[in-house]
Amino acid sequence: MSPLDAVPKSIPRRASVDLPTVTLAHGGGGRAMRDLIDGVFLEAFGCPELKEMNDAAVIALSGLAAQGDRLAFTTDSFVVDPLVFPGGDIGKLAVCGTINDLAVSGARPLYLTCAVILEEGFPIPELRRIVGSMASAAREAEVAVVTGDTKVVGRGACDKLFINTAGIGVIEHGLDLGPTRVRPGDVILVNGLLGDHGATILNARGDLALSTPIESDCAALHDLIGVVKAAAPNLRFLRDATRGGLATVLNEVAESARVGIALDESAVPIRAEVKGFCEILGLDPLYLANEGKLVAIVPEAEAPAALAAMRGHRHGAEAAVIGRVTDRRPGRVTMRTVFGGERVVDMLVGDQLPRIC
Repeated sequence: MSPLDAVPKSIPRRASVDLPTVTLAHGGGGRAMRDLIDGVFLEAFGCPELKEMNDAAVIALSGLAAQGDRLAFTTDSFVVDPLVFPGGDIGKLAVCGTINDLAVSGARPLYLTCAVILEEGFPIPELRRIVGSMASAAREAEVAVVTGDTKVVGRGACDKLFINTAGIGVIEHGLDLGPTRVRPGDVILVNGLLGDHGATILNARGDLALSTPIESDCAALHDLIGVVKAAAPNLRFLRDATRGGLATVLNEVAESARVGIALDESAVPIRAEVKGFCEILGLDPLYLANEGKLVAIVPEAEAPAALAAMRGHRHGAEAAVIGRVTDRRPGRVTMRTVFGGERVVDMLVGDQLPRIC
């Protein structure tokens, strides 16, 4: 059965969009807009709540309460340039990014929204590809896109396509994560190579000509987080290292918890190619964006189990212990360099790479 068969019969539906590009009429609220919604979004997502075509998705509270005692709610907007890049596209990025924001708060992601702002003239086939990518990522993560919105603006009023997603998840009973739970002696882990997303976007813009292809690490991390939580029941803190990278996350922890963070440069996993182009361009890979990497802080006694759990998961095969929380220099992040010295890793000032996500 087609996912559109459940659309109420009192509302006419059309299975296709006849025009090759988006027009202003597609945002006008009439037949053209309905054709776009039916032929692109409903056809791709097709979940029961979305098929109802109501102004809001209605979710039973009893089902949420059975899974936890707190609701996690987040929103994010995606303006990446280019829209499609090795390892992903803006659609996959929107789904995975919002899922990860929920997951690092300790929640099980359940529902997403999808709101798009389209520029007049945007190719319908490219829109189908991106929406299909969103749908595929959501299905793989077992998360439903339950409501959305579409707006069309004139040529030049936005850069092709912007996406906003909001997400809802449920936090299980008794779980409490946050920077204020971090203590001196805790161990800091990451689940793999850092900086690949930032390097991929820069290369896709034509600013580099890397001989070795690099792909974005864009991925939904809630399954990985589940195995880490099981292995380290006293897990202190989780955060996905997106804009601002690893350095920004750790500076936020140090400031919030009034602790010191001590990193070991030789232990931080960064691809040689990423290090190389950072040296050429004067960038610091610690600040490069990631879309499939998380920072976990766990008690020292639970660090070996957490590391083993990460390495046993497909999104954590190259996980590493990169440093410790200390009572030295509260509010500061420092790093012991490969030359034996020590440098301060400060908060990012400005933006190394705009339009990264």
